[in-house]
Amino acid sequence: MSVTRHYVLAAGGTGGHMMPAHALAAELRRRGHHVALITDERGAKIPGLFDEVPVHQMPAGRLGGGPMGWLRAARSIWEGRGMALRLYETFKPSAVIGFGGYPALPALLAAKKAGIATVIHEQNAVLGRVNRFVSGQVNAIALATPDTQRLSAKAQAKAHVVGNPVRDEVMVLRDQPYPVIDGESVFRVLVIGGSQGAQILSDIVPDGLAMLPPNLRRRLQVTQQCRAEDIDRVRERYAELGIPADLATYMTDLPDRLAWAHLVIARSGASTLAELTAAGRPSILIPLPGATDDHQTANCTEVVKAGGARMIAQSQFTPAELAKQMQKLGLEPEGLIAAAKRAWTCGRPHAAKDLADLVENLAKPPVMDGVAADDDSWAAQAAPAGGAA
Repeated sequence: MSVTRHYVLAAGGTGGHMMPAHALAAELRRRGHHVALITDERGAKIPGLFDEVPVHQMPAGRLGGGPMGWLRAARSIWEGRGMALRLYETFKPSAVIGFGGYPALPALLAAKKAGIATVIHEQNAVLGRVNRFVSGQVNAIALATPDTQRLSAKAQAKAHVVGNPVRDEVMVLRDQPYPVIDGESVFRVLVIGGSQGAQILSDIVPDGLAMLPPNLRRRLQVTQQCRAEDIDRVRERYAELGIPADLATYMTDLPDRLAWAHLVIARSGASTLAELTAAGRPSILIPLPGATDDHQTANCTEVVKAGGARMIAQSQFTPAELAKQMQKLGLEPEGLIAAAKRAWTCGRPHAAKDLADLVENLAKPPVMDGVAADDDSWAAQAAPAGGAA
């Protein structure tokens, strides 16, 4: 007989924090539990997430900005902690789960004060600032990768590798075949730069595609996410090059676009990597150089080593380098299919389930760590080049 419990999830307002929180919420609700979300103004505005879950916006405060900045942050954190405590008095959660970002901090501090069990989930391959700050106080730590950096010895003792949960709409792609491609078919390229796009992709990708050999360039069909201020000039550039391109500032149907794509060009944020490996899509990754502790470079290490992606440092990201790497990865259909398989085997498809198990079993023996998928099961997923689309 199942027991209905209440859980509070706390996440910063970026897709990297909100997507895995959304996936866990869906899994917990499937199990009959009630879920509430604590986030900031940005998180509450992300479309298509937590539509059926109570969302509480709370002040958090960003650390930095000298003594006055620290004072303002402390006041915001204290105010958020008080609001969270009042929520816990009425909602009575069995546990509070933090996904990083500043809104998670007051929520976790309030849980500690109220004697509520706590879990943190780290999406990146480097433990984030808020998660580092609270790692010594929480009951359990869930990790996306086995070699997470900046993890203390004390934290390692209560760490569990579960992977990075992805939304259901992406997980269904795992059981679908890689899109059919041969030497004459359309070559579909998806370009994404995180929840807000990336200017450098708008600057470099069209000119890089223009440098491909004519027999490859003529087959291209592009879908690209652009910032609002870049979209018109990028559209004009693709028109000049004669490359069919569908551009958007935000893709609410990203899982459908991912299903459509043969190759993805993207930043290497944690949620992007989780979705690429869940779906089995080869990629060219350009880590954000300003990411804290260079975590985007660390994020893509596993899939690059496996052969499911190629990484280009932003300082070396030129049209010529992009064209060279695209030819190495995608000039022959067999190369793309092999890279897709390698990306797929890096996925951790049970991440949401394993994280939910960990949350439910805080007072019980720890769950087993998640593992990457077995290579043998890929054969049932990959369609031959001459098969049906």
